[in-house]
Amino acid sequence: MPTAPTQSHRPPGDRGERQWRATATYPDPPEDGPTTRLETFIDAMIATGQTGQIFGEHGIGKTSTFVSYIPKRYPGTELVVVPAANLTPDDLLVNAPVRDERTGELALRQLVMRQLVPGRPFVLLIDDSLQAGSTVQSQLMQIACDWHLGEYDLRELGCVGVFLTDNESLAETSVRRSDLAILDRMVTLKLTANDTAWRLALAERYPDWDLREVFRQWASLSPHLRQLLSPRTLQHVLDCARAGFPLAWGLPLLNGSRLALVEQRPDGEPGRDQTAEVLDDIARTVGASNPSTVADPVRRILRAAMTHRWAVLLQGPPGCGKTEITKQIAREETGREPVYFSLPVTNVEDLCVPVPTPDGTLDAMLARTLLDPEPKVLVWDEYNRPKDKAAFAKLMEITQEWTLAGRAIPNLRAQVALQNPPYHLGRKMLVSSNNVAQASRFTVSYEVRPEDIPANEWLISTYGETAETVLDWWKNDIDDEGRDWVTKRTLERLIKLHRAGLPLQSGLIYLGDGEFAPVPLTALEARLAGRRGTGLAEIAADLPAWEARLAAAAEASSEGTDDTDLVHQVFSNAEVSQLERHLDVVARLLRHLPPKLRATYLVGQTPERQRFWVSALARMSELSAATRP
Repeated sequence: MPTAPTQSHRPPGDRGERQWRATATYPDPPEDGPTTRLETFIDAMIATGQTGQIFGEHGIGKTSTFVSYIPKRYPGTELVVVPAANLTPDDLLVNAPVRDERTGELALRQLVMRQLVPGRPFVLLIDDSLQAGSTVQSQLMQIACDWHLGEYDLRELGCVGVFLTDNESLAETSVRRSDLAILDRMVTLKLTANDTAWRLALAERYPDWDLREVFRQWASLSPHLRQLLSPRTLQHVLDCARAGFPLAWGLPLLNGSRLALVEQRPDGEPGRDQTAEVLDDIARTVGASNPSTVADPVRRILRAAMTHRWAVLLQGPPGCGKTEITKQIAREETGREPVYFSLPVTNVEDLCVPVPTPDGTLDAMLARTLLDPEPKVLVWDEYNRPKDKAAFAKLMEITQEWTLAGRAIPNLRAQVALQNPPYHLGRKMLVSSNNVAQASRFTVSYEVRPEDIPANEWLISTYGETAETVLDWWKNDIDDEGRDWVTKRTLERLIKLHRAGLPLQSGLIYLGDGEFAPVPLTALEARLAGRRGTGLAEIAADLPAWEARLAAAAEASSEGTDDTDLVHQVFSNAEVSQLERHLDVVARLLRHLPPKLRATYLVGQTPERQRFWVSALARMSELSAATRP
């Protein structure tokens, strides 16, 4: 892997404010002045005092180009980004009673958003401008036409440039800007990804990776595939590569399904799926692996999010433990409970409200939990079940910009969105749809499987032997479809009902009209009544006989027999705590299992399981040495 050069250069246009840092991709500094079409456009609009209207597809680096270029090109000038998608009419301007200094009487006065009074020159960037509501569009009209807002002249407040950006595709916005009174006051630029500074931004993000070949691979894709693999999504793919995750986890979940890099034929029909090929090429170019999965994926994703300051999305069926494991990891990583919002009951006012201030501006008052200076993790539960569009629009700013109403959220370590898929077990879930602009806000988007979340150990530690019996039934006595119907939440209900002496049937998911989830409970009732099957405890109770059976199986075949398969299945299904209680039993039986089965206990397992099996194999060697003549 290449190492980033250490020298620094200061281009003349930088005026001493920002040093050039060499990267493996760009070891030499760029030329002074604008290097992209968008940067040239920014300079021209500021120089001529005109409003710039910029259209381009999502994720191509429109906003990030402003963020990087304005402070470099115009030192001392602030970039004020106003995400229009979540604006309400009272956010920009409001009338409030203010006491007149001369007469002492109360009089109505217009108060303007605090960000528009920064106290120094500023460039105003109205992002996602087409996604604002009709009333806000009228306010934006005045800003775009003559740089005024109500009674305020933005130039007098220090404004030196006004820009409106968005993707004009109706797939992502519900309106088009068609009023000639507005359109006649703006200069319009339509961009592609080649017109922004995203390559330089990615090179700075990964200074030790030479990304020139990645950029060449991206440029060689068809226009349709480049649109799917936008620069923002490419960044997420590279983040996954850096973390050792499957690169596909960086592709967004669009309406519940993973976005696939599928070519489009001339007739508009889907062509060949190139996802694996494209992602493998990227991984090979940067010297990273591209595994199909990793052990203990949910906890690893959550810890990576809190380490690298990511926003991640976990999509999984109800009752699989998404919320609880997220809260647990947040407590472990920050020492505090996460800041939790459930979207079905969250209003805009639960997050922030505009309030007048004594200095005559309009400030955003954030929720108390968001202002706490301690490290925090934001959890957006039931992310695709928002109470209303306004609240969901606020999240667009937070998940992308990590601000709320333009204010940074102090010490925000990570954001985790949790949601259900649109369909589960053949039934439609009452969730909302999304578009690519919304879906691509997350560094990792992961589809959680029930087995990904280690809730079994918690059940055993909480409910003891009853939980072990119920889990043995769940693992061994029902098929895959039955396990899908019996979530961890259902398992806990069954345990509690048994302990209370109540019938188990009512603990299954009720489907209506007297129908419960189609899961037979006869075997579970038998196990709970003491008629247990063969598990680790039963094998341990009859260890000499099982040793003899496995020894005979090893003599009969190098692959083993049904007895070998049964013990192997028991070992694979047992929880770590159960295995640890029977370490010597496991070690004595391991000697008689085929080597290829022993290897499966170490490959692709969680660190906790790997530690146990290393100790069990070491114990097996000790026992074997002790029994040699």
